[in-house]
Amino acid sequence: MAHVLMYSTGVCPYCVMAERLLSKKGVTEIEKVRIDLNPERRDEMMTRTNRRTVPQIYIGERHIGGFDDLAALDHAGELDALLAA
Repeated sequence: MAHVLMYSTGVCPYCVMAERLLSKKGVTEIEKVRIDLNPERRDEMMTRTNRRTVPQIYIGERHIGGFDDLAALDHAGELDALLAA
């Protein structure tokens, strides 16, 4: 299964929804980066993604985006193949 990294905060409902969707897809381990606890990691996230909102999700080296982007990949039938890589 591909490595999944998610920038998140402790109070983000979209982060929870993303985690649930990934769990439903069989992802058992997500590397979570809590930007509310590590402000320097927020700067890292914004530099890497050019976005300010959470979640920001990477599958392998590919930046997926936020929850809506993740859900769109799932609806398009592309998420399973990305996770399997």
